[in-house]
Amino acid sequence: MNFGESKELLSKLAENMKNQFAGANRWKFIGELLDDNPEEVKLHLKTHFDTFLLRMKTNDASDIDLGGPGCHDKIWFRRFGIKSPDESLQKYTSDETDILIFNLLIDSDRKHLFEQRYIDFSYRVYDKELDYWTRFRATVYFDLTHLAVNMRRVNDTVVSFPKLGFNEQIAKVLSLKYQKSGLILVTGITGSGKSTTLDSIIDANNRTMESHIVIIADPIEYVHQPNKSIVKHREVGRDVRSFKEGTTQALRQDPDIIMIGEMRDAETIMTVLEVVDSGHKVFSTLHTSSAVESIDRILGEIPTNEQERIRNRLADTLSCVISQKLIPSEDGKRVLAKEILLNNGSIKTAIRNNNLGEIYQIIHQSGELGMNTMEQDLARLHSDNKISYFEAFINSNNKKRLEELVKYDY
Repeated sequence: MNFGESKELLSKLAENMKNQFAGANRWKFIGELLDDNPEEVKLHLKTHFDTFLLRMKTNDASDIDLGGPGCHDKIWFRRFGIKSPDESLQKYTSDETDILIFNLLIDSDRKHLFEQRYIDFSYRVYDKELDYWTRFRATVYFDLTHLAVNMRRVNDTVVSFPKLGFNEQIAKVLSLKYQKSGLILVTGITGSGKSTTLDSIIDANNRTMESHIVIIADPIEYVHQPNKSIVKHREVGRDVRSFKEGTTQALRQDPDIIMIGEMRDAETIMTVLEVVDSGHKVFSTLHTSSAVESIDRILGEIPTNEQERIRNRLADTLSCVISQKLIPSEDGKRVLAKEILLNNGSIKTAIRNNNLGEIYQIIHQSGELGMNTMEQDLARLHSDNKISYFEAFINSNNKKRLEELVKYDY
């Protein structure tokens, strides 16, 4: 069955939805509608959906969105940071996308969706031309009672570690060869390339050290093939119930490196600090835009009566914070800008004394150690003609500092 025929099949199925039920009865009806058809029909619907995902590679798109009134019956792609509909594709009603998306979910996923009103999961599509399974990070949620989905394409290959451009001293901190323990945070907003950076760091360790690496993520994105290291992947919800439990269990699995997809809550944060304190090397992420904000966020999650103890523990165990953004570049693509904190005596003292305001200036003045503020990196990228002053300015965390660094002639 070709793409046009499967679209016609989908439209015929959606005709059954006219003036049909609302709420739980609606989803029961869609489930029964799909189950009453042969498995071949479900496969045709899945193949139809997968065609959109395979199109992402030729479009050089990072994300796809469809479903719900918010997409206005169109298929949307994000290319180089810009999200727009693909006008060459046909329109899909909310009933049609409800069926397409619901067809992707197994029974346990559907149960989770109805209980939590969303579900995150990993998804993969086989590319016949490349003889390769492409992976996606998916989230399904409700938009005005209809289903909507976002899928982010996981890179088929890992970015070579040297391309990240880290100072030699920072590179040593990230390597198990030179530093056996410590907490390394990679932070940034959604879509800032945190996963890409972490995968590159994990890949570099996998290629250079005999070790055991445990990755706990929600969901698992890039799957690392064992090289010099054992690499175990544990997906939250499928292989382990939570980040906290996965982190605790990892201690009994003889790991050298633990990668925790996200420190989402106080329990996970405190567990991570205990694991690092026990002599392990731990990588994790936070949704923060600067090194100082990352430290502040950790402490802000901790109950007041525990904060002094956690400040002291964080001061001792924190190794490095990499806060990053993907900036629209002059060539129409995107370029990585990053702020780097390397923990030293001055920063340890500032954390212990809760003088977080001092840390920005310490970073600013410690370039010889491999540190730099976001503003210093944005100024460098502008000086190298990679980004415009406008992009540097709107992406800076401290605009006054950026103006001091870049003497821009209006």
